[in-house]
Amino acid sequence: MSEEQLAALLAKLRDDEGLQEKLKGAADLDAVLAIAKEAGFDVSKAAWLKYQANQTLELSDEELERVAGGQGDPDGLSKHCGLSIVKSCD
Repeated sequence: MSEEQLAALLAKLRDDEGLQEKLKGAADLDAVLAIAKEAGFDVSKAAWLKYQANQTLELSDEELERVAGGQGDPDGLSKHCGLSIVKSCD
């Protein structure tokens, strides 16, 4: 059920800039999950981390090098790490 909730949250984030901004300001994963819960989504840490890991695996070697090399995120690559929500993906 949590993965279904995560899918619904991600779908809502595509259109809800206010929720995007709240999540971008979250200090850590616990804060992200609390904001998601306030918005009506019951997402577990395990579901979030699994999603994040899968998105990271989809990055090309070039994208990984660019992000890991401190070149920032010129192409919005952090979106692969949970839509830029968790600061550790920046």
